[in-house]
Amino acid sequence: MIQPTRRMLLLAVAAFTVASAAAQAQSDKPIRFILPNATGSGVDAITRAAQPALAKALGHPIVVDNQPGAGGIVGLQALAKSAPDGFTLSVVSNNVVILPSVYKTVPFDMPGEFTPIAIVGATPIVLVVNPAKVPAKDHKEFAALLKSKPDHYTYGSGGNGTILHLTGEQYVGEVGAKARHIPYKGVGPFVTDLIGGQIDFGTLALPSVQQHIKSGALRAIGVGGAKRTAAAPDIPTIAEQGAPNYVVDAWFAVIGPKGMAAADVKRVHDAVTAAFADPAVREAMDKQGNTIAVSTTEFAQTYFRTEKDKYAKLVKSAGIELQ
Repeated sequence: MIQPTRRMLLLAVAAFTVASAAAQAQSDKPIRFILPNATGSGVDAITRAAQPALAKALGHPIVVDNQPGAGGIVGLQALAKSAPDGFTLSVVSNNVVILPSVYKTVPFDMPGEFTPIAIVGATPIVLVVNPAKVPAKDHKEFAALLKSKPDHYTYGSGGNGTILHLTGEQYVGEVGAKARHIPYKGVGPFVTDLIGGQIDFGTLALPSVQQHIKSGALRAIGVGGAKRTAAAPDIPTIAEQGAPNYVVDAWFAVIGPKGMAAADVKRVHDAVTAAFADPAVREAMDKQGNTIAVSTTEFAQTYFRTEKDKYAKLVKSAGIELQ
């Protein structure tokens, strides 16, 4: 039997130390979430609320990297060019499946150059008005008011072709009225002008205007979901007020670059499921008014395509000018 020499033992210890250091470095490697949205957006708020639970479930630190610009194209292009190793991911809204119908050219295929991992949930959309300019207190009064003065009232959005533009356009079309659309460069300026009276109404994610509804700065006409939201149970749906076809919301999902290995997709999906089941995350989502229902990966990959087709038809019917 060969007895280990001192040199052999030192080499073994060195090899073990190197392996341990490599393993530690790998565990410390951060997972970057590239968000194609600005800080303070709905998607940003969702991601940051889930950040600690995601880090725990994935076993790696989480870095949130906001890369807004060109309606989300800047951040999505960065994600598409990232290595498909599970260390670069994103949380996105349904704006990403609208982009191809709004821009003349998009430097990637959606969803072909990405890996949809899970539809995580939905954020309620609420129709709000400036109470100083719009006397209507419910859907029927507001619809009648819009129809009585075609093109008199204005509604805002966070930009041409965004989900907030389309949900506003859907409402106007649903009631058979005409109103003028005013696009803004983001939700912040949109809400500021709505409260200030520069525009009359708009459809917005509930979390972004809930405090203004409570203060009386804005009046809620109704939520766009199929049922009332637990975050604001006193606000009736527009559907229950007489517009049964007006059912809209803003969903959000986790995606990665194209070509992720099945094992990495499963690992991320399992972590997302665990993180959004965490009690602290659930509480944060409830306060924001978000509904959590993590889908399968198979459903997400199909849903991205069907939603892309749905919004393409809506953009065309709305006559939105390509950018």
